[in-house]
Amino acid sequence: MTSSTETGGVTGTPDKDYNLIWYVEACLSNALRLESYIQDAEREKDTEVADLFRKAQADSRKGAELGKGLLRARLDGS
Repeated sequence: MTSSTETGGVTGTPDKDYNLIWYVEACLSNALRLESYIQDAEREKDTEVADLFRKAQADSRKGAELGKGLLRARLDGS
């Protein structure tokens, strides 16, 4: 966790970019973790829970894609 005064001097990455990088990583990590949860639910033949986790996984993937697009544009200087 960065302090409230860290603005990139320590990390070399401005907070707004660091936060965006963190967000993308969190979304991707969540999508990966949900894959295990989906498999667990399917193994138990609980389609309701598996469907919930699939929807959450799709949202996480979408968030990651949106974040990657913003990050790409900002790091390219656009």
